[in-house]
Amino acid sequence: MHLDVQDLRNFYYREPLGRAAQRALRNKVLQFWPDLSGQTIAGFGFATPLLRPFLPQARRVIALMPGPQGVLAWPNPSQNVSVLTDERFWPLETGHVDRLIVLHGLETSEDANTLLQEAYRVLGPGGRALFIVPNRAGLWSRSDKTPMGFGRPYSTSQLETQLRLHGFMPQKALAALFQIPSNRRSWQKMGPFLERIGNRLPRLAGGVLMLEVSTRTPPLPGLKTPVLRARPLRVLEGLRAADPKPALERAKERC
Repeated sequence: MHLDVQDLRNFYYREPLGRAAQRALRNKVLQFWPDLSGQTIAGFGFATPLLRPFLPQARRVIALMPGPQGVLAWPNPSQNVSVLTDERFWPLETGHVDRLIVLHGLETSEDANTLLQEAYRVLGPGGRALFIVPNRAGLWSRSDKTPMGFGRPYSTSQLETQLRLHGFMPQKALAALFQIPSNRRSWQKMGPFLERIGNRLPRLAGGVLMLEVSTRTPPLPGLKTPVLRARPLRVLEGLRAADPKPALERAKERC
């Protein structure tokens, strides 16, 4: 079940906890991809909070929002780059995307298998995707006050297994959102400190899991690797060539 786009916008842009989550996730994304100059970047779900840093440098930025969720004009109505789409049919050419961010898209999808097939299709050679999902063991997935409390939470092994089945190769995994999912000021003040020490904490303590994957190129049809077969030792070839007659025939001739 997808969340409403208005609820997602209010959380990330109006609530203190949502703005803190936006900063924490954005910093992690920049750790994965610090420079994407001249590349095509797409986001699916509600990835706009993480796409803004790439607007000045990227060749093109596209925000795909699923139909059941709804769509918002972003970054503003005069320069809108967001589009409402069916999660099973993305309006992008095959192999057109260099980097893909999926946030609030996989865990709430009604057809995750087809969604992952579309994600694989639009990525070009050398392209990479970053899937961000609620952590099954984290506190954020247990709170209905945040978008991470909706949909299917994942463990790292569950996410890697599902992506491998659709042709993705896991490259790097991190966790984020180590602060407490509360709007209390006391917890908000501790948020930056908890995020800074998050890399030293176990991955289970994070509110979300972030997994970077690459596409696995299938072998081209018709190209087969030659199989080397063992050649038999022909030790007695010389004797047979010297006297091709069997021993029984030679005995009869002597008699």
